[in-house]
Amino acid sequence: MEKIVNDNNCSWINDLPQRNKIQSIDKDINCDYLVVGAGYTGLSAARKLGQLHPDQKIILVDAQMAGEGASGRNSGYLVDTTLNDGFTSNKELENYKKKADIYELGIKVIRKFVKEYQVDCDWSESGKYFASSKKEDIRTLKNFSETLSKLDYEHMILDQKELTKKLGTSFYNTGLYTKGGILLHPGKLARAMIDALPSNVLLFENSFLNKWEKDNNTISCYFKNGYIIKTKKIIFATNAFLKSLGVKSNYNFPITLTASMTRSLTDQEFKSIGEPKQWGVLPVRPMGATIRMTKDRRILIRNTAEVHNPSKMSQTDLEKRSLKQKEGIKKRFPQLADDIIQSSWSGIVSRTRNSSQIFEKIDKNIFVAGCYNGSGIGVGTLFGEQIAIKASGENSNEISTIESKKKPTWLPPEPFLSTGVQLRLIYERIRARSEI
Repeated sequence: MEKIVNDNNCSWINDLPQRNKIQSIDKDINCDYLVVGAGYTGLSAARKLGQLHPDQKIILVDAQMAGEGASGRNSGYLVDTTLNDGFTSNKELENYKKKADIYELGIKVIRKFVKEYQVDCDWSESGKYFASSKKEDIRTLKNFSETLSKLDYEHMILDQKELTKKLGTSFYNTGLYTKGGILLHPGKLARAMIDALPSNVLLFENSFLNKWEKDNNTISCYFKNGYIIKTKKIIFATNAFLKSLGVKSNYNFPITLTASMTRSLTDQEFKSIGEPKQWGVLPVRPMGATIRMTKDRRILIRNTAEVHNPSKMSQTDLEKRSLKQKEGIKKRFPQLADDIIQSSWSGIVSRTRNSSQIFEKIDKNIFVAGCYNGSGIGVGTLFGEQIAIKASGENSNEISTIESKKKPTWLPPEPFLSTGVQLRLIYERIRARSEI
């Protein structure tokens, strides 16, 4: 696999002060635990390992800058519920409840981290909306409402007039609000997790893992610059890039998303849309736009998802996607200026066939956690902490909850997988074309 190259355009990351003292692996090292991947999962796993084993040597590595992959680039939704899960029967309702329980644990673990470390990440308990411009989508929302009612989730269905008042746009005809969702600044949260790493955790960035192998009880990891880390135990937390390391190869696949964010709206522009409080909207139809109004009056929109080279996206390709996002903003807020978009960026999410996450002991000293299907802030942080506990030979109620859920189902090999995913995305894109 070629080296991962992220663009430098992400507003969330560029909001932050520049980090110094960045260290890359520069010699051969032996350690007790190695965590590969420094997103929410890897950072949380390393932090927990450091707390559990203060006298042991723990190393955390990332192929690029810590927290600046998908973790720092997402839309900033800490979700309590998701809509597109295909639940209808009582058995499926039971599976949905298990998934929602994991979301709840994810919110709990982030809330605890934010409180314990006094993190400023623009935390907003503003809930979230599922909304559509198509009146016929009320049927989907009513079915969803029945499910939420059975599980005692506080919510309400809204019509166009109510949505216009809340969101500052008359684009949406029907919607459903859930109270439990939280909006935050993903870049600030990821940075706080880097700052919270214990002193016995060594962080190496821009350190690309080429290959790894196990010999008896030792795992040897070979890096692109020629250095080797030997470890007693390893946790893989590379999410969409698990397959490239030969871990759980046929159970998840990467999807490339692109997003754009506007500059802050002027007082006059903000007044023209009714001066709404910050909000977040998720689409009723898969492949519709995710859009939110931030604390500092910026509008974020994410309305493209595709099978693309996950290692990098060119500036030319990004600019093409940005035109789609400009179109999406103009549909909702025609009064805003044409040149209002300030930045556009790409990011990679990991999906499974049945929307289950990966959480496993692969061998007695090899562990893996990942693939959050768009709910990586809470679930990724939860899974990171819990896989560290599991790798330490311990157990918890949270692990029991996680392991009671269905495991990801097997995926067909290439080129059948990419072809199937592309066809599915095309189908969903056609269905959601009015929602872009």
